[in-house]
Amino acid sequence: MHYDIQGKPDIVFPSKRVAVFVDGCFWHRCPKCYKEPKTNTNYWRKKISRNQQRAKSVNRQLRRDDWTVMRVWEHEIIENLDRTVEKITERHGMK
Repeated sequence: MHYDIQGKPDIVFPSKRVAVFVDGCFWHRCPKCYKEPKTNTNYWRKKISRNQQRAKSVNRQLRRDDWTVMRVWEHEIIENLDRTVEKITERHGMK
């Protein structure tokens, strides 16, 4: 489903006004998984920094619009999808 809200969340629960983003470990500089590229380092630092800044801006805007924002790391889904789904649903009273 595509909802016309800021940031294009990966999952939206419109009745609960919850937007869930799955942040790629590389693209958002995951503290657990990120490994800086060995080539074109300045380009990647700037690019990933812009991604992080955009995520913060999207979070602020959605919260101003009374949405709850949740971000999960790509590795969380890969490592334990069931636990990630549980975390999302429990936190927002959907279970």
